[in-house]
Amino acid sequence: MNENHDVQDLHARQLLVLPDRDAAQEAARELTLRRAGLTEPEVVRDALAGEDDAEDAQWLVVVEPPEAGWTAELLAELEALASEYEGWREEG
Repeated sequence: MNENHDVQDLHARQLLVLPDRDAAQEAARELTLRRAGLTEPEVVRDALAGEDDAEDAQWLVVVEPPEAGWTAELLAELEALASEYEGWREEG
């Protein structure tokens, strides 16, 4: 996780890193409902390095930045949403 939360690329895509596919799909749906102005998030599987087992994967919700860039409020909302689904947010 980024130790310096106040230094952000305001136009970097954000990743919600979640433990399973269901959580990622639910979080993506929830984000679409909460923030209709954002581009529809993409859900992708991220295999952990060196792991062959399909169970050893994280799921990402890829969120493109709004045209004006991220605000502290939006980033906090993404952080809270990821936390609701036992995950976290990072720049990607």
